[in-house]
Amino acid sequence: MKDLLSLNGKGALITGGGTGIGLAISREFIEAGARVTITGRREDVLREACRTLGANASYRVCDVSQTATLPSLVDGLESERFPLDILVNNAGINLKKAALEVTDEEFGRIIQTNLNGLFALTREVGRRMVARRRGAILNITSMAALYALTKVAAYSASKTAVLGLTRVLAAEFGPSGVRVNAIAPGFIFSDMTAKALDSDPDRKRRVMERTPMGRMGQTEEVAAAALFLCSDAASFITGVNLPVDGGNSIGF
Repeated sequence: MKDLLSLNGKGALITGGGTGIGLAISREFIEAGARVTITGRREDVLREACRTLGANASYRVCDVSQTATLPSLVDGLESERFPLDILVNNAGINLKKAALEVTDEEFGRIIQTNLNGLFALTREVGRRMVARRRGAILNITSMAALYALTKVAAYSASKTAVLGLTRVLAAEFGPSGVRVNAIAPGFIFSDMTAKALDSDPDRKRRVMERTPMGRMGQTEEVAAAALFLCSDAASFITGVNLPVDGGNSIGF
């Protein structure tokens, strides 16, 4: 099993890899032997992340919402660094606002980053993976794709769409040996989650009451699941959406 979980010799691209869940996944993959490139919008954050990750980490400043820049990003990585065996679509933004108050511009901004950017990057990387007849793609969805969460209409719409896209791409890419899966993190300690819950104590209480394990998750627990799904240990698994949520999605 240890050999099956090895990522030795594999190249991975992880969006939003400078903080939170993305950083934890980057660290887990490097410890498993992968060479990792992380992306994000803030160079100072990416530079510091790579300093802590070590020699097998590199970064590229990239805003996935700027879809016209993504083909050149992938071309550059594949020609200058290494073939991409793994893509983790982790970058995402949120908006906490009552649905009746969300503007078209705000809704579109969430969709552009969380869905359109994800698809455009996956298409570019997926084209190369399909040609090589190998690869693993991992999308990060959300509890908001599994049940109704108020005040996150745009975010929920984007993550539900990513879940559907995961299944379609798994079906299309599967015959070429490329697997596409997703992880639905529950309420995990991160800057974004902490900000959302700390500003709404009643919501935080309800989250804990609904979670059978009675606590928030750690980014390292999501990273461990990501390693499994992107490794040969999951070689016959595609099209799944794995909740890493302490039972939140089945709680009551």
